[in-house]
Amino acid sequence: MAEIDKFFHVLVEHKASDLHLAEGQPPKIRLHGDIQPIREEVLTHSEMERLLSEIAGHDRWQMYRKKGDLDFAYEMSHEARFRCNYLKQVHGYGAVFRLIPTKIATIEDLGIPPVIKRFGHLTGGLVLVTGPTGSGKSTTLAALIDYINVNFHKHIVTIEEPIEFVHENKLSVITQREVPENATSFASGLRAALREDADVVLVGEMRDLETISLALTAAETGLLVFGTLHTNNSRKTVDRMIDVFPASQQPQVRTMLSASLRGIVAQLLLKRCDGGGRVAVNEILIANNAVSAIIREGAPEKLTDVLISGRGMGMQFMDDAIMDVLKQGIVSPTEAYMKAIDKQRFEPYLEGAPH
Repeated sequence: MAEIDKFFHVLVEHKASDLHLAEGQPPKIRLHGDIQPIREEVLTHSEMERLLSEIAGHDRWQMYRKKGDLDFAYEMSHEARFRCNYLKQVHGYGAVFRLIPTKIATIEDLGIPPVIKRFGHLTGGLVLVTGPTGSGKSTTLAALIDYINVNFHKHIVTIEEPIEFVHENKLSVITQREVPENATSFASGLRAALREDADVVLVGEMRDLETISLALTAAETGLLVFGTLHTNNSRKTVDRMIDVFPASQQPQVRTMLSASLRGIVAQLLLKRCDGGGRVAVNEILIANNAVSAIIREGAPEKLTDVLISGRGMGMQFMDDAIMDVLKQGIVSPTEAYMKAIDKQRFEPYLEGAPH
């Protein structure tokens, strides 16, 4: 048993999501969105060195000492895997560990609108799952990949940094590749997937021009590409996909995106009023002729109207999803107001607001 496992056991017992270790501070966990210490004494340099180097192994540890950053996954037991991120901070070593559930939740388990299963039936195109860090994008994507795995005979390639959810072959064959161990970058992994007879490709993060460009090309050539971005809603997602390119290329990229985009699932986690954790809310855009025309025109502000008028197709606007959980009494007016796009709409619900 590794020395750090004692902290991981505390995390698992409390059903917390993250462990934060930083030299010069006490160890802390994130429980239902809030960070709290789990002991009084601060972590010393020598304790941090022991804790972090043991599970990283010699080569990774040397790489971290040289670069100051490291990402990998660590399995404590069959029940507990962790996404590990090492960093250097002002007082020395630091690390954040995210608990990865070993059982892959279904779309039903997660309470996500079942309309997103439609994206699993596609034979090509681009589907983006977006949201801020820690909003459950990976969990939602794992559920979608599992849905395909259970229902279709496909070759699914995932390119992740690090591999979080480990999928077993069901009806599909799944090849999981980790950056930088198995592929030097997301772009190189995606380029290789075009030669690997893949039907479905999951790109863990679309953070640079080369990866986004390759994802668009792969989607155009008939692959079903799932990717993630750190954007909060459909409008910002379309902007980000296009703004990453130089101005001279943007008209061409708009045309490519309008042809290949099949949908966007944006996700936020809101704190429940009852203290029982958090609830996911989703914006769902399903691409149709109107969406394609808006992207080609370069007028993403018009997407809000499509989202609202497309309810019958299964579309959902983020503020409507937030309003639903507010009216059900699942989240507080303050939490809803903080996460909403159009804050004015939520102002009347705040305490002391004139009704």
